[in-house]
Amino acid sequence: MPSADIVEQVRELAARVAGTYGLDIFDVQFRREATGMVLRIRLDRPGPAATAEDSVSVDDCARVSRDLSAVLDVEDVVPTVYTLEVSSPGLDRPLRHAADYRRFAGRRAKLVMREAIDGQTFFKGTLGGMADHDVLVDTDDGRRHRVPLHVITRANLEVEF
Repeated sequence: MPSADIVEQVRELAARVAGTYGLDIFDVQFRREATGMVLRIRLDRPGPAATAEDSVSVDDCARVSRDLSAVLDVEDVVPTVYTLEVSSPGLDRPLRHAADYRRFAGRRAKLVMREAIDGQTFFKGTLGGMADHDVLVDTDDGRRHRVPLHVITRANLEVEF
């Protein structure tokens, strides 16, 4: 079975398990690493922000890992030996979709673009949400930039202490 098919089947099963705990699936990866095949599931908690109080906990990961492991054993979706890892997206979580930029408006982020916007290919600043298909980012020099979502190659929240 192709890896993409395995990922989609696992995503469906993981979404059912995570949903019972009020969680969403952020990402599913199935890949060969130095230690062998790894099935990596990243959980997310739906909502407007990712503060320490409403982020995914270690207990959440443990519960989903336990339940999902049992389901995967019964369903026999993965035809090889693998290691299951369940975690959260982390404090420096990637931003991928327009909904992420809306959800985390007001938070600091780093954006890398494939083409220059206002003479730059990198911005660090506070997210201002979305306007049409553009991400709004307020940089520390007091300027607001409109970055077309399709030119962003990588974006992450910045860890704030």
